[in-house]
Amino acid sequence: MSFGGKNKVNQIGQTAPDTVRVMIVDDSAVIRGLTKRMIEAEPNLSVVSSVGDGEQAVRAIKREEVDVVVLDIEMPRMDGLTALPLLIAEKPELRIIMSSTLTTRNADISLRALSMGAADYIPKPTSTKDLHGSDDFRKVLVEKILVLGEAAQRSRSRIAGHSSQAGTVRKAKIASSGFSLRAAGRLTPDILAIGSSTGGPQALFEFFKAIDPGYSLPIVVTQHMPATFTKILADHIGAISKRPCVEASGGEVITKGHVYVAPGGKHMLLENNGPRVVIKLSDSPPENFCQPAVDPMLRSVVEVYGSRVLTLIFTGMGQDGMKGCESVVAAGGTVIGQDEATSIVWGMPGAVATHGLCSAVLPLGKIAGYVSNFANRSAA
Repeated sequence: MSFGGKNKVNQIGQTAPDTVRVMIVDDSAVIRGLTKRMIEAEPNLSVVSSVGDGEQAVRAIKREEVDVVVLDIEMPRMDGLTALPLLIAEKPELRIIMSSTLTTRNADISLRALSMGAADYIPKPTSTKDLHGSDDFRKVLVEKILVLGEAAQRSRSRIAGHSSQAGTVRKAKIASSGFSLRAAGRLTPDILAIGSSTGGPQALFEFFKAIDPGYSLPIVVTQHMPATFTKILADHIGAISKRPCVEASGGEVITKGHVYVAPGGKHMLLENNGPRVVIKLSDSPPENFCQPAVDPMLRSVVEVYGSRVLTLIFTGMGQDGMKGCESVVAAGGTVIGQDEATSIVWGMPGAVATHGLCSAVLPLGKIAGYVSNFANRSAA
């Protein structure tokens, strides 16, 4: 199966770039070689540099035009976490994918890397034999590189297009177009439901740092992540927000001021249990190729809370959450999308925005304030 092809169209109808330039950074020459062959089997991808540690990567990035870096974590001389900020400082428009074996330690490091500016992560097969035979790994890696490469090239073009006459570069600001806003729901929400994917951990961390400490609504979060990551994500959100936050295990009673994160590999649903609302986990098939997925969570939230739902859709690939947001809006609830300028990938929020489901499309830094003000409205 090929993900390439000239003028490939992405999830929200934009034309993809002809060639995405990739750097591979891994201390294993065998893994570098296998990864390079996977990438260069695609017509829209080219590996322009392949190096064995962070020091070499920092030197190479100064002389190569690169869109996406696939960056290993554990390497001699300079590891991936140390190299990450140096690479971003050299080329701020870079999109960096952290690559590591799926251990609890590496999951924690990957989340730290995401908070430092990495765009995404990919769990690496545990052996070169598994890597060589892993078609799933290849598919996921290629898809991430294609989408993030497009985002990097568009970011570079926006920055160049916003240069002043004196030659200084201003921060790119996008006036998102191609969508119209709808009126917000009339009733004060009783729950906040959040969906996110690529770039989502960064967005979640910034949002939970900024949210009013007195914000009392329960919050449910579905972030596309494997199981090892979601427990650590919940721990990070709890520490950042200073409010109770757990990876859902099923049976939790939804409580004001608490945060619940969907576990990797299962859908998180809400249901009435007498006077209480409880969490139910589902092993039903993936939706939008995701498990957990945002759509089933939102459908269940609407079944329980009706119109008293406020939904945030943060950065992410694909369109997961769009159908669920249609249910939110049909019930009289409200949807807020992250804007294109602050999204790592404007797939999920772009889908809800361009389908006319949003009452506001905001920069990430303004969403927490909007949410606090919206929750404090008096019921109509």
